[in-house]
Amino acid sequence: MIVAHRPEELPPARRVVAIGTFDGVHRGHRRVLDAAREAGLRPAVVTFDPHPRAVFGSEVELLTTLERRLELLGEAGMEDALVLCFDEELAALEPAVFAERVLRPIGAEAVAAGDGFRFGHRRAGDLGLLERMGFDVRRVPLVDNVSSSQVRAHLAAGDVVQAAALLGRPAEVEGTVVHGDHRGATLGFPTANLAVAPDLLVPALGIYAGAALGRRAAISIGTNPHYGGTKRRVEAHLLDYEGDLYGQRIVLELWGRLRDEAAFDSEAALVEAIERDVERTRAAVRPA
Repeated sequence: MIVAHRPEELPPARRVVAIGTFDGVHRGHRRVLDAAREAGLRPAVVTFDPHPRAVFGSEVELLTTLERRLELLGEAGMEDALVLCFDEELAALEPAVFAERVLRPIGAEAVAAGDGFRFGHRRAGDLGLLERMGFDVRRVPLVDNVSSSQVRAHLAAGDVVQAAALLGRPAEVEGTVVHGDHRGATLGFPTANLAVAPDLLVPALGIYAGAALGRRAAISIGTNPHYGGTKRRVEAHLLDYEGDLYGQRIVLELWGRLRDEAAFDSEAALVEAIERDVERTRAAVRPA
């Protein structure tokens, strides 16, 4: 997928464009992307970074980093992505001006968007305006009860299975592997400790079954209460893996929540609990 940050950076083509923030690239987003992909033109997406709500002062816990969002958009069949810096200047553009400055220059002949899509200054633009401007508008019905906000609510509650049902894929946590306390290795269960971007949503504290790098993983999101910890950490024990992951970017899939984190009466009891977590991880089923 070609990624551009200015319209003139994309090579000339007749395009159908899906527009939106697409945080999480959930099932509702994918319906819009499917409509674009099926339109018979080169499928492209126009998306925004940072999240528009964050620019207007709202705190937003993102479901995906920009890097991961672009990967998912590419997997959904988009051949081009125009990532616009969302700032007050862009937000102030009148809808027709936005269409002439962004959509026309990239060869957009058709636009795919969900019913109720609004854009431009004070969200004054709609799909009807784009139709009047001569664009072939592909209106996409909304998917009932599927939204980024609902996914966030399920993850905040630790319900990664229900989140997966809305996403159409397992929920994820992404980060870069950094050095931790190295306690896992001394217990016989070495872990990859992830540094997670501060604006990225991390699900509720607990122990999860999941996967990373093509291997099953027992994942801890918590404070290590057995050792009196207070700082939240994301750690993954990749089953049957040996190797150095420091500095690597890893995307963890969360398949199911196994239990609450806990302090134990002894280190032996902790090891027994981890062994049970590993066995349950081996038997876990990836949610679709």
